[in-house]
Amino acid sequence: MPSRDELGRRGEDVAARYLRGIGYRIVGRREKILRGDIDIVALDDRTVVFVEVRSRSDTVHGHPAETVGFQKQRRIADLANAYIRRHRLQDCSVRIDVVAVTFGDGEPVVEHYQNAFDSP
Repeated sequence: MPSRDELGRRGEDVAARYLRGIGYRIVGRREKILRGDIDIVALDDRTVVFVEVRSRSDTVHGHPAETVGFQKQRRIADLANAYIRRHRLQDCSVRIDVVAVTFGDGEPVVEHYQNAFDSP
């Protein structure tokens, strides 16, 4: 069984491939900011998208997207706002997506939640 970090990296790789496949342009991965990191920063047409990737090896203990509770949502929004300020993107359209990746016996299952919670 892969470690938690390995599972997270694999999930981010799967999510990035998925997002590229639907036309997003990945502009950053594991962006360090405010003693935290944003998993994926992408462009969906002219919208800057901050993507939180949640991965699980199965759903026995719940769905990966269920792990994005209120505190995590606030943290992601704070990181996104800091990124926006740092890169002077205040005039851009932005949103936050969640990509849930579940690994099992076959191919990973990817579920994409656009505008998963209030954007910055």
